[in-house]
Amino acid sequence: MKEATGEVSMTVIVIVAVAVIGGILAALWPKITTWINNAWGGNADNYCPAGQTWDETAGACK
Repeated sequence: MKEATGEVSMTVIVIVAVAVIGGILAALWPKITTWINNAWGGNADNYCPAGQTWDETAGACK
């Protein structure tokens, strides 16, 4: 019976730990996405096919 109680306790600890980590991640998600966008330049919308370049004034590939 002691082993079963230990296993249940560890299961509860793991579930609580995952919930806490998930909560922290959910709370910080907007900050994380902003950091990623800033780190990568946020130019995903300005991608042009090979041989073309982005024209800022026109807002399109040329």
